Amino acid sequence: MSSSRHVRVLAVERSDDVESAPYLVISAHAQGAPLRSAILRTRQWLLSEQDAEGYWVGELEGDTILESEYILLQAYLGRADAEICRKAARHLLRQQTPDGGWAIYPGGELEISASVKAYFALKLTGHDPSCEYMQRARKSILAHGGADAVNSFTRFYLALLGQISYAECPAVPPQFCLLPRWFPINLYSISAWSRTIVVPLSIMWAFQPATQIESRLGIRELFLKPPQEWPELHCPGMARSRNPFSWDRNFRRLDRVLKFLQQRSWLPFRKRGIAAAKRWMIERFEGSDGLGAIFPPMVWSIIALKCLGYADDSPEMAYCHERLNGLILEDGDSARLQPCKSPVWDTAITLRALADAGVPNDHPAVQQGVRWLLKQEVRRRGDWSKNVDAEPAGWCFEYANEFYPDVDDTIMAMMALQTQFDKPALGAADFLPSLELLAEVQAEDRPDALRKVVTLDKLAAALARAENWILAMQNRDGGWGAFDRNNTAEFLCHVPFADHNAMIDPSSPDLAGRVLEALAQRGRKRGDAAIDRAIAYLRETQEADGSWFGRWGVNYIYGTWQVICGLIAAGVSTEDPAILAGANWLIAHQQADGGWGESCDTYADPRLRGQGPVTASQTAWAVLALIAAGQGRHRAVADGIQFLIQSQQNDGTWHETQFTGTGFPRVFYLKYHLYPIYFPLLALGRFAATLKDTSGPRDRRLLGLAEEALSLVQ
Repeated sequence: MSSSRHVRVLAVERSDDVESAPYLVISAHAQGAPLRSAILRTRQWLLSEQDAEGYWVGELEGDTILESEYILLQAYLGRADAEICRKAARHLLRQQTPDGGWAIYPGGELEISASVKAYFALKLTGHDPSCEYMQRARKSILAHGGADAVNSFTRFYLALLGQISYAECPAVPPQFCLLPRWFPINLYSISAWSRTIVVPLSIMWAFQPATQIESRLGIRELFLKPPQEWPELHCPGMARSRNPFSWDRNFRRLDRVLKFLQQRSWLPFRKRGIAAAKRWMIERFEGSDGLGAIFPPMVWSIIALKCLGYADDSPEMAYCHERLNGLILEDGDSARLQPCKSPVWDTAITLRALADAGVPNDHPAVQQGVRWLLKQEVRRRGDWSKNVDAEPAGWCFEYANEFYPDVDDTIMAMMALQTQFDKPALGAADFLPSLELLAEVQAEDRPDALRKVVTLDKLAAALARAENWILAMQNRDGGWGAFDRNNTAEFLCHVPFADHNAMIDPSSPDLAGRVLEALAQRGRKRGDAAIDRAIAYLRETQEADGSWFGRWGVNYIYGTWQVICGLIAAGVSTEDPAILAGANWLIAHQQADGGWGESCDTYADPRLRGQGPVTASQTAWAVLALIAAGQGRHRAVADGIQFLIQSQQNDGTWHETQFTGTGFPRVFYLKYHLYPIYFPLLALGRFAATLKDTSGPRDRRLLGLAEEALSLVQ
């Protein structure tokens, strides 16, 4: 075998008797083999990024609606001239696309609501509308339907700043908070994130506050028609019915009735509704990084408190501003906002990646992370308990969001904590020895060191609680939603303010697949009733081409990865037609450079599935899926690993500009800044384990496949 740059293969021991030598033994310089070196660099980078408290958290990046809406809020409060607003405006300007508008993900087309809000925010912060970039923005916005085409939440901001009447906004009456749970339409029949938005928004609707700004700062130049003639609002992708008795038509009739009564200041139970909304909102401030711990409810909470007469220096108002300002990231002369923070999610995946990369589970950094994660367990009854009878358990996404633990973070935390009961996937002194790490751990007595941080019985108790909670959260269709059980009333998607495309929280294949993987680690396999129901759900939701939809990550690559891993973990054979079809779909969509990529465009046009700019995170997902599907020796996996190794930066990270996380399909997407770091590490670690795997067929064919894989370390 020939040597290549920075690599010298000293020896390859093999035997023609595969039974006595089931895998290759590789000996190379400590820093020579690219695969080994790539893993060591990334895991060292992650270890160096750990917070002193034990967690990991990367920036969570959204689109420019965050900066725009922050500026619009400050304009309502009379603070648009603040330096932080000018900094946010600079960030907005840098995100403008060449055609003059603003997109909601890199490479996306102009999004009209984001563009109108960005233009408005720039005017409010002193940008001259006669400037070239403002003229370009205005021309592009008008060409795409003008302000007439904005969504419901944008209309509320326009009403708040006196650009339109509240009559052009959908009705959100606070009496909604009074409806009993047995009624088909009630506060707990909508998704958790919609719930936290609707409650403060209903207070705003009741009071209809408006700040009259100077006419020169308004955006009437973006109107094609008078606001009274703007088109009706509807949820993206929902068919408009011509049936006069359809849910769509009935909700629009109700909307008109509510507005008629509002204009005449006569709505029964108005005061009781406002009181109920106020009480509900303030109760959920407790134990939370803001209402719902996400940006939109934080903003609406400030407006709602203002409507209710709370002083600017009141504890409630100070709390809301503090949590909102905690999302700001300043960078020189510009500033941007995160939609929320993701420490539990990032910590759990990092711990899993480090385990697969050979870091011992009693390493001090791992133990510190485990201890922090265990402390984050939610032990209070939240909104989920309205429909589920189970002992409180689980984890939320953020630092604090006690009313809203979610299934996804809970199962990811479970899998991370479960590694404490396992040996490292690679073995610290086996394929990937790291002398500096081993020396640090060996300085202490390992069993004692483990007990000093957290006892295994405490871990086991938390895992048992989480397992029972997850099982109780299973939907009737066999899958799982994110925050609630059986939150599937699709008719509510026809409510006029449902155009954020997240009114309900139904099952999704990607989430069900990950739950299967987590439960399988707890010993639940095929034959268990809950597992069998989930498998049936996943078989039913597989697309005709073999892929699965991804609700929480972009998109079919994400969904297919999660489902394959879950089905295999649950005991489905690698020869099962569903697994083979999914693996074949992934192989068919590998790109020429060995990587995989898929655009957010696929949510609007599923025909584009599996297509898009190649990314490290999506490549890692595809590789992980193929390895799980028994295709770890396939050329596609080898090429994917080679892509990851060759595209890795010197510090062990990968550069990724694309958004591969999903908030609300077709409405809001995310870039997790740690995705292109811990997911590739997870893939590299899993692949390294296949080089010493002895569980496959022991015949001469194995040597040829292993030699092909070995070419990666030359």
